[in-house]
Amino acid sequence: MKKLTRRTVIASATLVPVAAIRSAAQIPHFAILEAAADRILPPDDLGPGAKQAGAANYIATVVAADQPFLNNLSLIDDESQKRFHKSFVDLAPADQDSVLTHIESTARPFFARLRQLTLEGMFADPSYGGNRQFAGWDLIRYPGPRLAVSPEEQKLRDPIKPVRRSANNAH
Repeated sequence: MKKLTRRTVIASATLVPVAAIRSAAQIPHFAILEAAADRILPPDDLGPGAKQAGAANYIATVVAADQPFLNNLSLIDDESQKRFHKSFVDLAPADQDSVLTHIESTARPFFARLRQLTLEGMFADPSYGGNRQFAGWDLIRYPGPRLAVSPEEQKLRDPIKPVRRSANNAH
């Protein structure tokens, strides 16, 4: 048996599972994931939706090795084909909502996770793959991570000027 050394521990820590290095668009049913997320958080007059914010990129990274979740994405398209004889991505928004409402009632745990991941992808730190161009943070007026806040900023008289960087490079 090979002796465990600091060097071997560090070297083994750099190994990344193959599923984790796939690009987001390479996961099965990425277009369905992107369209479903955009119906959960659609664009409106207040700001962009989940698609424009890149929430599906975040979700794809999180679920890259979660085969049951990836398989369940096909339920969305199966239901679309059954009801409308079209792929989910080709449906009108109202029809997509109808399909997702059905999935919510028949596959509740899957839909709850999809919804939660969509919210995370919309509002998480951009370094995780979603919240493109800080779209989610702008929507909720979150100014970004701070290492320090001045006494004037603490008085909260005026909105704090946004800092456009993720927590991973806030120093």
